[in-house]
Amino acid sequence: MPASGQSGEVPARSKRADALRNQQTLLAAAAAVFVTSGVDAPIREIAARAGVGMGTIYRHFPTRADLVVAVYRHQVEACAEAGPTLLASAGSPLAALRQWVDLFVDFLVTKHGLANALQSDSSGFDALHTYFLDRLVPACAQLLDAAVNADEIRPGTHAYELMRGIGNLCIGDSDPRYDPRRLVELLLQGLQRPQSS
Repeated sequence: MPASGQSGEVPARSKRADALRNQQTLLAAAAAVFVTSGVDAPIREIAARAGVGMGTIYRHFPTRADLVVAVYRHQVEACAEAGPTLLASAGSPLAALRQWVDLFVDFLVTKHGLANALQSDSSGFDALHTYFLDRLVPACAQLLDAAVNADEIRPGTHAYELMRGIGNLCIGDSDPRYDPRRLVELLLQGLQRPQSS
C-alpha cells in the first residue's frame, strides 16, 4: 500500500524529490539555451525548452543572475561528479580524461557571460570562482594521476594549469574559423606519451 495519508496526499519527501527533479530539468534546459543563445537568452526560450511556464522559472529564480548562478553551480557539480564515473566506465584513464575535458569545454562555453550577468557583484563572482576551483581541480587531478599511473601521459602536468590552458583556448571570438575543441585536442595530444614501436 502506498505511503500516503488517508486524505490521499503524497508524502512531503516525494514532493521534494519531484521539485528537485523539476529544478534539475530546468537548469539543464537553461544551460543548453545558454550554450546556443547566451546568458541573455529570453526566459521564454528556457521555459519552452524545459516544458514549464515562465512563472515556474521566476518562482525558483527571481532574477536572471539567480538563474545563471544556479546553472553555473549545477554544471560545476555535474562536471565534478563525472570524473570518478568516467574513470570507472571509460576504456582507459586517458579516454576518461578526454571525455571529462569535453564536459569541461561545454561548461566553459556556458560560463561565458557569467560576469556580465552578475554585473557589479564581484564578491559573488569571486565566491563562484573559488567554488569552481575547489570542486573541479581535484576531479581533473584524479584523472591526470590515473592517466600518468597508466603510463598514458607524461607526468608533471598540474590540473590547474591544464584547466587554465583549456579555458584560455575556449575564450574565442565569434569567428567561425576558430574551433577551440580542435586546439584542446592538440593540447591533449601533447600530454600523451609517445607510442613505442
